Amino acid sequence: MVDSEVLSGQLIANEIDVVHENKKSDHNIVVVNTCGFIEKAKEESINTILDQVELKKRGKLDKVYVTGCLSERYKQNLEAEIPEVDAFFGTMELPMILKQFEADYKTELIGERLLATPQHYAYLKISEGCNRTCAFCAIPLMRGQHVSKPLDELVKEAEGLVKKGVKEIMLIAQELTYYGLDIYKKRMLPDLLRRLSDVKGLEWIRLHYAYPSKFPMDILDAIVERDNICNYLDMPLQHAANNMLAAMKRQITREEMEDLTAAIRQKVPGICLRTTLIAGFPGETQDDVEELKEFLVKQRFDRVGIFTYSHEEGTSGFALTDDVPEEEKERRAQEIMEVQQEISLELNQEKIGKTFKTLIDKKEAGRYLGRTEFDSVEVDNEVVIHSKKKLPIGEFVNVKITKAYDYDLEGEVVD
Repeated sequence: MVDSEVLSGQLIANEIDVVHENKKSDHNIVVVNTCGFIEKAKEESINTILDQVELKKRGKLDKVYVTGCLSERYKQNLEAEIPEVDAFFGTMELPMILKQFEADYKTELIGERLLATPQHYAYLKISEGCNRTCAFCAIPLMRGQHVSKPLDELVKEAEGLVKKGVKEIMLIAQELTYYGLDIYKKRMLPDLLRRLSDVKGLEWIRLHYAYPSKFPMDILDAIVERDNICNYLDMPLQHAANNMLAAMKRQITREEMEDLTAAIRQKVPGICLRTTLIAGFPGETQDDVEELKEFLVKQRFDRVGIFTYSHEEGTSGFALTDDVPEEEKERRAQEIMEVQQEISLELNQEKIGKTFKTLIDKKEAGRYLGRTEFDSVEVDNEVVIHSKKKLPIGEFVNVKITKAYDYDLEGEVVD
């Protein structure tokens, strides 16, 4: 999404009209920005390309361009299989796309983006690529090695976003905790957090995708010190059985993960911990699944997402036999999530009667939907608010929780 926003910003600066996912269908050129991370994302990307090519064949479009991870990874195959596409571009070829439009890449446009999100929140990409070698992950193949964006540039980008009305930024990267190692020769995420926290008008800063091995604990000092850094950390753990963690090349054991989560919770009481897991990695047994479920019961994470393992060529995991059938992967994922569903309901019930600062995201079917600082966009819980009074979208209100569900809360506005 951020890459699409940057491309759109560059096109607009070159006086070319751009719409993100145009509903009116009055455009003549389409750029499809693809994902190539796992099988489902690849399928969605290919289907989108084929839909656009069909429109071109019917004379509804003049040109179809494809960019992003899928075309970085499979450019030659795609050129052979979908010749109707006018050109394919890799992940780092933004200036080449602009050339198709006789447009110049404007380096002075640091952080100028056409936001595809509602104007009160935005993602801030702090680095590109990853130096980790997890067995299941194709990101380094598509995005290359870790490259941090300079600190001053990110602060300037955040200031620009606030001027557009952004109140919450979500820091994203393939690996947040590595930030700064390449440029400044040390991990600089705590420094970046403090600098961003000083940006006037920025009310929430949220951290996504922190790697657990050798986790830099001084990130937590910044979270504790600053009110506008959310008590929220998204740290994908992927599994809990040591044999699986070793096979996945995660560089951490279950015992170390347990010590880490305990230390994080001790340092930031009340922090919301989100994690993601993988079901069905090669060699996984039902015993490993039981161990993962037991780990969840013990850890009681606030938020959990799960993926089924996708066998990706070019990864070291590809050398292993993909020996868990697809239906069984899905079944295991379901079984694990049923455990988490109960935990989530219990944790939500504990919030009844409490009041939370809530950001109003949208109005739908006569009710307002908002989020607390413990919830990120789209992946986490929502707070359903019934209010006779008009609530402004993108503003904060205090909401007292009256009901709890597995993954959502209900509440009323209090002054």
